[in-house]
Amino acid sequence: MKNVKKITGVFILIFLLIGGLVSAQDRAINPNHLPKTAKTFLAGHFKGIPVSSAIEDREIYGVDEYKVYLNNGMKMEFDSNGNWKEVDGNHQKIPYGFIPASIKNYSSRNFPNTHIVKIEKKRWSYKTELSNGLELEFDRNGNFKKIDD
Repeated sequence: MKNVKKITGVFILIFLLIGGLVSAQDRAINPNHLPKTAKTFLAGHFKGIPVSSAIEDREIYGVDEYKVYLNNGMKMEFDSNGNWKEVDGNHQKIPYGFIPASIKNYSSRNFPNTHIVKIEKKRWSYKTELSNGLELEFDRNGNFKKIDD
């Protein structure tokens, strides 16, 4: 019985240690410490809108992603290399300069009195949210797939 308690105790300790190491460690960073790609993206598409905060999301193996919050309420997520993953306008129109042309064209042609307020780039697809609340899905080439409900 003693050995079972010891083994159980050791396993509990191991799981607690692993859980502590694997959990994400968010920390505020100076926006100047963002990857160059992210800084270039912000300067090119959100020029003149100050960054209110930048967060580095660290995993055990290094930086997983960056989150950037702008003074106007918009939020961006970047991967560890500074490539954009998501731009959330917080119900405001986001700049279209970085959005694939086929997505911009489809959205404006089929939903003329709306604008894109959020876009998320996934590995094999894009997902956008329009100002009317509709969510549209596109393949990685920007071809319309479906309206997500």
